[in-house]
Amino acid sequence: MKQFFGMSQRGDLREAVRGLIKPQFIMLLSNGEQFESHVKELEALYPGVPSIGCIGMSYAAKIVEKGVGIIAFSDGVSVAANVLEQVSSMPVKYIERLEKDVRSVNGSKEDTICIDFCTGNDACVLTTIYSVLKHKNISLVGGTGDAGKVSANGRVYEDAVAYAIVKNQNGRVKAYKENIYHQLEDYRFIASKTDKAKYIIGALNGRPAKQVYQEILHVTEQEITTQTFKNPFGKLNGDDTCIVSIKEVNGDALTCFRQVNDSDVLVLLELGNYREIVRDTIRMIQRDFSRISAVFSVNCLFRYLLFSQNDYIEDYLKEMGRLGNHAGFVGYGEHYNNRFVNQSMTCVVFE
Repeated sequence: MKQFFGMSQRGDLREAVRGLIKPQFIMLLSNGEQFESHVKELEALYPGVPSIGCIGMSYAAKIVEKGVGIIAFSDGVSVAANVLEQVSSMPVKYIERLEKDVRSVNGSKEDTICIDFCTGNDACVLTTIYSVLKHKNISLVGGTGDAGKVSANGRVYEDAVAYAIVKNQNGRVKAYKENIYHQLEDYRFIASKTDKAKYIIGALNGRPAKQVYQEILHVTEQEITTQTFKNPFGKLNGDDTCIVSIKEVNGDALTCFRQVNDSDVLVLLELGNYREIVRDTIRMIQRDFSRISAVFSVNCLFRYLLFSQNDYIEDYLKEMGRLGNHAGFVGYGEHYNNRFVNQSMTCVVFE
């Protein structure tokens, strides 16, 4: 298979697709002002080609912040793209679409991936999607776009998740998740006074969540939302830790970017040597694949901001480019199989 990346910093879709011939699958990463017009224009240029899209930044060797990016696969993939609607209330209502698409592609754990772009309620959406994927052990990589809109096959949807079942006809696929954080000392908390709908943590070990965070890290209330770049929470999930980013202060509580429930066990995390962790990820992928056709990744917005503030973003993209043809987008939350995580990178590698 082949992966194409095209971009236009000024939002000119025709410039972004220049050189794209006979795609078998297209991902559109656009800006809020032009998204809907780009969806229609893309469908007119490549009618009937399976596609999904969302509002967000894209990248290959460089970042496209406000224009438009196109990532497309060709020469050896089978793809079914579709959408589950009403994700805030009842995504399972549309589960037959996904079941049909999985059957039509006839994929397996070794050669198939599900890529998704979501508008929200991610944890519920992933549980729904994975209830189908798990029967064939198909992995999932994706993320949340901006402004509550996604597209699939030339149509714009709100309150939905757009997905594509992608089968590599010429080799394996494998999904990865990268965590650049580790546990800070032995801090361990039981969450309480949570609001699942609003992603609020009211108390940690029975004390106001804001106060606990401030006392440990010696930060002011105003510094909390930037301190989370270095010290997010971690939600223990078996032998894995899902990162929980802080969005804002809400009185004595903390509003986060993912759901935390009463009695969930949380730890406090700290930033590791992310440059070396990235190199370790690249070495692991290179050990797993002697021949790589493409790498598609999803990086969290907070990782992008952290890397940018530390003048690392260009070096990061160069490092990932060592794997071969690498492209991706910046999300507001990352998806890895049935897990919704923050401040992470997820990716799929195609042999």
